[in-house]
Amino acid sequence: MAKETPATFSKFLNFICLFMFMLNFHSTHGEQEFELLLSFKASIKFDPLNFLSNWVNTSSDTICKWHGITCDNWSHVNTVSLSGKNISGEVSSSIFQLPHVTNLDLSNNQLVGEIVFNSPFLSSLLYLNLSNNNLTGPLPQSLFSSSFINLETLDLSNNMFSGKIPDQIGLLSSLTYVDLGGNVLVGKIPNSITNLTSLESLTLASNQLIGEIPTKICLMKRLKWIYLGYNNLSGEIPKNIGNLVSLNHLNLVYNNLTGPIPESLGNLTNLQYLFLYLNKLTGPIPKSIFNLKNLISLDLSDNYLSGEISNLVVNLQKLEILHLFSNNFTGKIPNTITSLPHLQVLQLWSNKLTGEIPQTLGIHNNLTILDLSSNNLTGKIPNSLCASKNLHKIILFSNSLKGEIPKGLTSCKTLERVRLQDNNLSGKLPLEITQLPQIYLLDISGNKFSGRINDRKWNMPSLQMLNLANNNFSGDLPNSFGGNKVEGLDLSQNQFSGYIQIGFKNLPELVQLKLNNNNLFGKFPEELFQCNKLVSLDLSHNRLNGEIPEKLAKMPVLGLLDISENQFSGEIPKNLGSVESLVEVNISYNHFHGVLPSTEAFSAINASLVTGNKLCDGDGDVSNGLPPCKSYNQMNSTRLFVLICFVLTALVVLVGTVVIFVLRMNKSFEVRRVVENEDGTWEVIFFDYKASKFVTIEDVLSSVKEGKVITKGRNWVSYEGKCVSNEMQFVVKEISDTNSVSVSFWDDTVTFGKKVRHENIVKIMGMFRCGKRGYLVYEFVEGKSLREIMHGLSWLRRWKIALGIAKAINFLHCECLWFGLGSEVSPETVLVDGKGVPRLKLDSPGIVVTPVMGVKGFVSSAYVAPEERNGKDVTEKSEIYGFGVILIELLTGRNSVDIEAWNGIHYKNNIVEWARYCYSDCHLDTWIDSVVMKGEDSSTYQNDIVETMNLALHCTANDPTTRPCARDILKALETVHCNTATLC
Repeated sequence: MAKETPATFSKFLNFICLFMFMLNFHSTHGEQEFELLLSFKASIKFDPLNFLSNWVNTSSDTICKWHGITCDNWSHVNTVSLSGKNISGEVSSSIFQLPHVTNLDLSNNQLVGEIVFNSPFLSSLLYLNLSNNNLTGPLPQSLFSSSFINLETLDLSNNMFSGKIPDQIGLLSSLTYVDLGGNVLVGKIPNSITNLTSLESLTLASNQLIGEIPTKICLMKRLKWIYLGYNNLSGEIPKNIGNLVSLNHLNLVYNNLTGPIPESLGNLTNLQYLFLYLNKLTGPIPKSIFNLKNLISLDLSDNYLSGEISNLVVNLQKLEILHLFSNNFTGKIPNTITSLPHLQVLQLWSNKLTGEIPQTLGIHNNLTILDLSSNNLTGKIPNSLCASKNLHKIILFSNSLKGEIPKGLTSCKTLERVRLQDNNLSGKLPLEITQLPQIYLLDISGNKFSGRINDRKWNMPSLQMLNLANNNFSGDLPNSFGGNKVEGLDLSQNQFSGYIQIGFKNLPELVQLKLNNNNLFGKFPEELFQCNKLVSLDLSHNRLNGEIPEKLAKMPVLGLLDISENQFSGEIPKNLGSVESLVEVNISYNHFHGVLPSTEAFSAINASLVTGNKLCDGDGDVSNGLPPCKSYNQMNSTRLFVLICFVLTALVVLVGTVVIFVLRMNKSFEVRRVVENEDGTWEVIFFDYKASKFVTIEDVLSSVKEGKVITKGRNWVSYEGKCVSNEMQFVVKEISDTNSVSVSFWDDTVTFGKKVRHENIVKIMGMFRCGKRGYLVYEFVEGKSLREIMHGLSWLRRWKIALGIAKAINFLHCECLWFGLGSEVSPETVLVDGKGVPRLKLDSPGIVVTPVMGVKGFVSSAYVAPEERNGKDVTEKSEIYGFGVILIELLTGRNSVDIEAWNGIHYKNNIVEWARYCYSDCHLDTWIDSVVMKGEDSSTYQNDIVETMNLALHCTANDPTTRPCARDILKALETVHCNTATLC
């Protein structure tokens, strides 16, 4: 026993040493993890949910109890899960140095900066998710190395990573899921990516990738999901892509792919979703496509495909959505399409289809949306389209359809949107269609309908837009349309007769009314003056008579008035046109007499708009074609003396009241002066009374000389300004070369300065001009740009800001009849004052606001609509696009300007395409949780947020005609929030 003691004791000592080593090892590593996590927390600047509140500097023994931390059996940190906590700050590299971590999830936050992997211990990492942040810089080369050989999930999507995809990506052979979408990656897809033979999901969408799809993609046999859309990929779709027989989802949309659709796609028998839209594909649809019996959604729209749609479509028995619109398909709609039991959405519009609509369409389908517009279809509308009782939208306009509207359609109570205009339809307006409860738009204009429409009681409580124009309707107008939501009413170019007896007091939302080209008679309808939102009124080409009521001049937002070619008589109300919104008037060919009003609406009116009356011009302006009014020289001297005395007395008594009234209303104020100083002769125009009293040219020049720059643009600089006399603050915009800005710049600015008065718009107070030097003076608004405060706002504050901007745009578009903003709407053109009220900074239409962002004077084009980039005319819908981008930024916290600035060039895939990509494929719940702030219940606002994002995507549609108008946007934002707020 004595001989064995030394050996036993030696083993015991070895065990003790090993135990102490392991204890020290774990203790050391525990302390290391403790310090690394505290270092990461120190880099977090904002933690609105206080999620990291228990990450405290007490003892390393507590870290396994910290929020978001999970440990293994040895008390080592193996999981860090901080997804959707809305934390912000520059990401610390310490979080990537945890030696035992297997799962690291920092997704759905507002982290910024570059990521650095410099730890040799991360070979245990299996799951890495950094998606939906604002991370920048190139993809870290060290990540794509053999150190991460065990990595299975890599999600870096929806950040601002730039540069190329490293060739070394092929080394990560264990990857099953890769998502690099929604970044600004450039270059080609590396061929080495095809070495990832274990990969099941590949997403590179919404980047700037170019070149062809790697032909060896066929080696990735386990792929179930391919999403390469919203890039600049070119060439043909690889023919061997049909070898990926496990594929479930193939999305190659919005690229520049050419050539035919490969026949081999027919081998993908597990495919459920095939999206190839918005490319340049040609040729017919391969018959093999109709072998894909598991297809749920097929979208080949917006290509150059041709040929006929095969009857083999009947094989797609699981198909729910079929989009083939905007191609060159010919022939008939196949009858077999009626045998698809799950078909919900069928859109074949804008092709060259002929023949009749299959008469059994809808019987065996589950149709919710049908759009066959802009084809060459003939025959009658089938009676069976609403057989499913789920049809919401039917759009058949611009065809050659004939016959009556079938009873099966007029009794379809789920219908919301009906557009049948520009066909050869006839018969009477069915009684049943005027009883449908959910229709908000009914357009049957440009057909051959006839008969009366006042022979029934209308009951359409949801109706907003009704267009019956250009038909043969006759008889009296109805008294009501069964609802109070009507905004647009067009009954023009028919044979209506009788008095206008519509109950306008029940139409408080009416914005546009067109009754022109009928046989209406009687006096001007007095009840119309209760429609305070009316912007456009056309009563021309009727037999209306009597005088124009004085109340017409007081309609608050009326912008267009056409009462030409009637039998109106008497004098025109003297104040007609004094309301600044009225910009277009046509009173020609009536029996008016007397003096043409001297209001702004008539000041420079075209002669053709006042001709055919017995009017004269009291101002002697011969440009309108009217003779000057007779002078009063024939009055005797006594009467003239009395009149002069009366006028002078009235002026003395009333001048003070008038001045005060003008100051309070602050509308259409204008003072012109010529000022000389050592710099030359200055033309000065003020639009603000206070500015006219205190701001001098010396104040303006002094402010420029001091050089306190606020913002810069291509041909202008804005400075802080202050009056010497009373320290009144203002903003001076120096125009470097007014001749290069716009030929009519000054005239436009005068109109703009006088007309634009709104609580959500920064006011132009005056202009100064001398030769090629020019200055605009704006009111000073104490606040910050929307860009500066966009992060960290509560949902309610985001909504209020969006609503304020929408109100400003609605004022310019609707009440001013689109007085163009003259600038891209962007967060830099929105000031948020101390009360949280957003104020748009606008210019004359001659200047485009292009604020400098960051280094090198980079100017963003993210807010410029696609049609403007392509050199097409700018319309009010172009400005809606910029507002849509702001909505996306408000909702996501994503900075579109920084994306473009990082690349220094304009690129196709911007925040709009990223949002479409994210909105359709991200987890909505996680995204919504990242939008709301501490103290806000995400479930309460979920519907609001989703509906607002849906609105933003509509505002940024590529086709400007499909974008909503400003009025609809404002109404949508008000309606959205009324669901959950008590502010309505």
